[in-house]
Amino acid sequence: MHAYQITPGGGIDSLEAVKLPKRELQYQEVRVKVHAVSLNYRDLMVAQGSYPTSGEGAVVPGSDAAGEVVEVGPGVQRFRVGDRVATAFFPEWEEGKVTPGKTAVTLGAGGNGVLAEELVINEGGLAAVPAHLSYEEAATLTCAGVTAWNALFVEGGVKAGDTVLLLGTGGVSVWALQLAKAAGVRVIVTSSSDTKLERARALGADVLINYRKSPEWQEEVLRATNGEGVDLVLEVGGQDTLARSIASAGIGGKVAVIGGLGGGFETSVQLLGIVIGGKSMSGIYVGSRKMQEDLSRLVSQRNIKPVVDRVFDVHQAREAYQHLASGNHFGKVVISVKPRY
Repeated sequence: MHAYQITPGGGIDSLEAVKLPKRELQYQEVRVKVHAVSLNYRDLMVAQGSYPTSGEGAVVPGSDAAGEVVEVGPGVQRFRVGDRVATAFFPEWEEGKVTPGKTAVTLGAGGNGVLAEELVINEGGLAAVPAHLSYEEAATLTCAGVTAWNALFVEGGVKAGDTVLLLGTGGVSVWALQLAKAAGVRVIVTSSSDTKLERARALGADVLINYRKSPEWQEEVLRATNGEGVDLVLEVGGQDTLARSIASAGIGGKVAVIGGLGGGFETSVQLLGIVIGGKSMSGIYVGSRKMQEDLSRLVSQRNIKPVVDRVFDVHQAREAYQHLASGNHFGKVVISVKPRY
């Protein structure tokens, strides 16, 4: 079986094509022919050595894949040959409250991942995908789509008429924009690029803020909400943006922390603004398979097409990583897995 492996901490240049032995199916396992893999910032962190991995040595990277079931093992009940599926980020978190046990296993860090021509996985780690999505689009559901869903509707509890603030135009933020507009939510988007802001406008963004031109962008957020602030902020920046995100939230508002792109995950914040404003913060650790199924249901009902910035051929895997690292993308970066390594 052809695949890629990467050495955690070895950088993008350590990504190498390899051939691995084919594994027989065990009880309740499914063999999936992988058609597409979607990259996340987490994959860059694995390459950099800043994301915890289990074991030592090289690992097949990636957590997000879509493909076709080509073989089912004994005891499999949820899928049959020919079904179109996507991976669940946490194969053992089916539904309910998150626990250490449910999140102990992840693909591409806590074991081998999905950047390969096929994947053997327990049927519980897969979810059906909407019929109208291509494999490249379906591969974006696993992490970015579910994270946006969880932040908006599970932890965030937003409803029609609320206002949310989205930082940047990466995979999670663009997914959140599409989902929020489908739910009748007012959306404010920030970016350093006017071109990207115009693309966000085309997807329905109501207020656009260029944070290069308006460094104190929280003031623009308050101005756009008549001083009241937003109901929810999807915080992806980290130490460089968290204080402004808190200031942008209204009384009783929420800040959903989903990443630390701007300056890592270590930060110090003044708690007074949270206490006085009755605000709250919650960490979003992707979500359950049930959330992914709920997401897919809405995507099917509203005929939502996820935004894919660029699709790379499988032999361009390093270039795909580099494109993601550049920050020039709008939406998701995807690798099309074909029999060429």
